[in-house]
Amino acid sequence: MSPLRSTAVAAALLITTLAPALPASATKTQVSTAYELPGDRVYPEGIAVDPRTGDLYAGSYTDGTVFKMTPGHRVAKVFLPAGADGRDTANGLKVDRAGRLWVTDSTTGVSVYDTRSRRLLATFVVPGKGATFVNDLAITPDGSAYLTDSVRSVVYRVTPKQLARAAGGRATLTPRFDLNKVLDPREPGAFTLNGIVADPSGRYLLTVDMTGADLYRLDPASGAIRRVALTGGDMLHADGLELRGGRLWAAHNVDNVISRWKVTGNGSAARVERRLTDEALQVPTTLVFGNGTLHVVRSQFDKGGPLGEGTPQIPFSIAAVRGI
Repeated sequence: MSPLRSTAVAAALLITTLAPALPASATKTQVSTAYELPGDRVYPEGIAVDPRTGDLYAGSYTDGTVFKMTPGHRVAKVFLPAGADGRDTANGLKVDRAGRLWVTDSTTGVSVYDTRSRRLLATFVVPGKGATFVNDLAITPDGSAYLTDSVRSVVYRVTPKQLARAAGGRATLTPRFDLNKVLDPREPGAFTLNGIVADPSGRYLLTVDMTGADLYRLDPASGAIRRVALTGGDMLHADGLELRGGRLWAAHNVDNVISRWKVTGNGSAARVERRLTDEALQVPTTLVFGNGTLHVVRSQFDKGGPLGEGTPQIPFSIAAVRGI
């Protein structure tokens, strides 16, 4: 791990401010192991589901390995090996409707692969030479990908036309949203934007400021940015997000919490409905619904990973969480 990534992750997760308590859920919840990831230094970070096949993909933060998980098979297989195409990390992952797997690398940008052939289709790199941390991504119905940069506090966009032009080669990411003027004051170099999700209708995106504990609504058409009104809790330490059926799920990493929110139709406000706190989540970094189940990444970043010393529980795994 480079000093940049180590410092950035520490800034992202080791935050001492305490968030207001969220209401506990009266519904019985259950956390179990859905898939196992081979390897003793995996430290997974991202996860995605192929909407056509139900296959899931998870990425290793420490070396960039991408694993493929097939329903009915408990142990994942390596889909893309460590260091493939110069990729050092695998953070945010997403599979689009055309069967392309998007994989972000924190210090370079995003690579796009064909899930059938595993062929690299295109690579997009961050502009300039300043500090950067490309983190998560979402894809809107028109096929555009939006990627958060946790250090620069911007959201990049890759349109279908840009992807077509970059076919077989490299191109530069273009910022679409700059949130530096709307975010709360923060220490230089602190992590801000993390998880991002797209409304199924394409009207808006939601992205979280994990340090400022806020949620922001982004309008792809106009470029407008507004803070979402949160009731009953906040987004401190929130990492990955999942949005479906008017509800938003957030993984609060170092808190070992998953929160569920009811979002208004236009995405301008959200109210917390449930909260699950469980050490069995093992520092959850993100989550996705696949095959009717909420799958949660157990990063174990605090067990000999980016956040601390010790020995992780082997095998690394993806959890199935029910009741939240």
